[in-house]
Parts: sequence; structure tokens; C-alpha cells
Amino acid sequence: MRLEPALIARLQFLCRVVGKESTYLLQTDTRLFAEHSLTDTLERLDIDPLLAERLDAFVSRFGRLQDTVTDKLLPALLQAMAEPRGAAIENLDRAEKLGWLDSADQWLEMRNLRNQMVHEYIEDRAVLADALQAGHAFVPMLLLVASRLIEKTRQRLSLH
Repeated sequence: MRLEPALIARLQFLCRVVGKESTYLLQTDTRLFAEHSLTDTLERLDIDPLLAERLDAFVSRFGRLQDTVTDKLLPALLQAMAEPRGAAIENLDRAEKLGWLDSADQWLEMRNLRNQMVHEYIEDRAVLADALQAGHAFVPMLLLVASRLIEKTRQRLSLH
């Protein structure tokens, strides 16, 4: 199947964006979790504007990469592969069946966690610390899936 030039350009663009977003998330994750105790680190949140910015950067980059992969790259790649596309959950289920991600349920859990980090961090530092630790634990999976989709996209583009 020959791909439309517009779809090729979109896929190339999305691969570049996902690559950059992955790099930026990894950098922020490394800086934020370099200290031993996140709970102790969060105690300084109100007096350390750089820490607050780093925290916001992590949450933003974590969510942005998920959104770009789930809502943009995955549907475009499914289209390029002549696979059925649907709502996000259907696309994630399809990606799981194709072996592009290990668990659609885990991916949805990760998306819900992002929402918790965004909405709860000002009020309850313990909830924030738990959510950030869980987000940190999801980063390798997020980066792996992003990398897999970039590779699948590049393979598809080389075949057209």
C-alpha cells in the first residue's frame, strides 16, 4: 500500500516530536529523582522555585509524551499499516495485540496517574509523592513504547 505524502510527512514529524519529548522526559526524570527521598524533596517545594519548575516539567513532559503517543502517533501509524482505528482505548488494545505495547490496561493506568499528578499536587504532598513515584516507575515503559512506535513507523516508511 502506497502512503499519501501528507501521511508520510505527519509520521516523520511525529517521530521527531516523540523522540524529542522522550529525551526531555528522561532528562527531567533523572534530575527530579536524583535525590534519595522524594518526600524530603517535596518539603522544599514552597521555597524552591527551581524544584517547583522541575516538578511541573516532569508532570507536563510525562503527560505530553503520553498524549502524543496515544492521540497522534499511534493512530497515524495504525492508518499507515492499514489497521483499524477507533477511540484511544481501541487503538491501545490494537497496539497490544500487535505487540507494540505490553498492556493497554497499564497504559490507561499511567494516563490516570497523570491526571492525579496534575490535580492533586498542591493539596496533598503525600499523594503527590506517591503519584510521582508511580510516574517515575512508568517512565521506562513509556519510553520503550515510544521507541517501539518510532521504530515501527520508520520500518513502515522504508517500505512505502
